[in-house]
Amino acid sequence: MKRNVLWLLSTITVVVLLFGYHTSTSGALSTSGTVLPSPAQPGRASAASGQGGSGSGGGNGGNQAKGTAGGNGAGSKRGNAGGSGATTTQPTTRTVTGGVAQTQWGPVQVQLTIKGSTITHVTLLQYPSGNPQDDQINSYALPILIQNTLNAQSAQIDMVSGATVTSTGYVQSLQSALDQAGL
Repeated sequence: MKRNVLWLLSTITVVVLLFGYHTSTSGALSTSGTVLPSPAQPGRASAASGQGGSGSGGGNGGNQAKGTAGGNGAGSKRGNAGGSGATTTQPTTRTVTGGVAQTQWGPVQVQLTIKGSTITHVTLLQYPSGNPQDDQINSYALPILIQNTLNAQSAQIDMVSGATVTSTGYVQSLQSALDQAGL
């Protein structure tokens, strides 16, 4: 009898120690180099919300190509090589903000940049933060959710294990943004 009790207590102790041990890999993990902005605060401009200044290249060149140096040239646009006079229109780029999904750990809100019908960028305007555990979970889970969204081009993405609540809120806000975009 004493041997069984001792065995049971030892097993419980080992399991508790095993699950409570933090390895060196339990810190922040970046899968794609995505840096998450801090959640936007009401009344403040945020790089995550797409607000901010814009700049332009110098020179008197008019319609200069991106990445070229300014100068006094007249600038030009390239026509098509066929000479038919027809112009091709580039797909429009637009930004769509999903609704706020309220979760038990805090709000989640997604903003999509869409070119034509392709999701080109995902920004998180709001996500649970404020304590070390939220920050640790989100530094791991949110880049995965963003990459899965860019790969799937839909809200049909897998949840991230260990971040189920945030994943659920993310998918709800993502679906809201996709519905607004008509995708």
